[in-house]
Amino acid sequence: MARYGGNTACVEVSCGDDTIIFDGGTGLRPLGSALLKTGQPVRANILYSHCHVDHVCGLPFFAPVDLPTTNLRLWAGNPAPDRNLKQTLGRLFGDTVGKFACAIDFQDFLPGETLVLRPDIIVHTGPLNHPGGATGYRLEYDGRAIAYVTDTEHRPNALDENVVRLARNADLLIYDCTYTQDEFSAHVGWGHSTWQEGVRLAEAANVMRLAIFHHDPAHDDDFLDRVGLEAAAARAGTFVAREGATIRF
Repeated sequence: MARYGGNTACVEVSCGDDTIIFDGGTGLRPLGSALLKTGQPVRANILYSHCHVDHVCGLPFFAPVDLPTTNLRLWAGNPAPDRNLKQTLGRLFGDTVGKFACAIDFQDFLPGETLVLRPDIIVHTGPLNHPGGATGYRLEYDGRAIAYVTDTEHRPNALDENVVRLARNADLLIYDCTYTQDEFSAHVGWGHSTWQEGVRLAEAANVMRLAIFHHDPAHDDDFLDRVGLEAAAARAGTFVAREGATIRF
């Protein structure tokens, strides 16, 4: 995995001077180091798709949390009304969260709501099909749109209208492509999808580019090279997400 990387989900989006982070898996640790190197105070929104450990475990290792100049807003859509994000992270990390030096604002919402991060940064949300629930996002800024849709399982022969709505005419769709179509039948109920379904969704939603995301740890660099070639041949503008890659709009 030397070329595609092995950290769990974490995607940084820069909107002018604002930093938006989708998910806080182990990739949050190197992101924190990179942000500190800029020499600027870190101000970021972290939008969690859900609170399974692989998507939130990076927070205690995100170096900016140890600085009082850091300001974070953490967001999560919680289908269960009796649970909130702060309580969930507290159950995972104990009293660690309360000892961070930075300012943290916990924001709970229900999937389907629209979030206004600032007047010109709008995030639409929608429910995904994953054990325990998950949230997909559509980030709109400066005439561009990115859809972040991971940890969702498609239903064969039926497009997920929630995903199509989030991805409609997006410049980039980052989609859960954990399995291939041949592998999918052995993982029904696990809450993940395929790159072939990603291509179908991208076509239906008129997406400009599709990023194959959330790789199965059993898929090494050579396997992902083959997936990338097949997927690009199936739909132009499709590529395999690679750790550290940068896309500019």
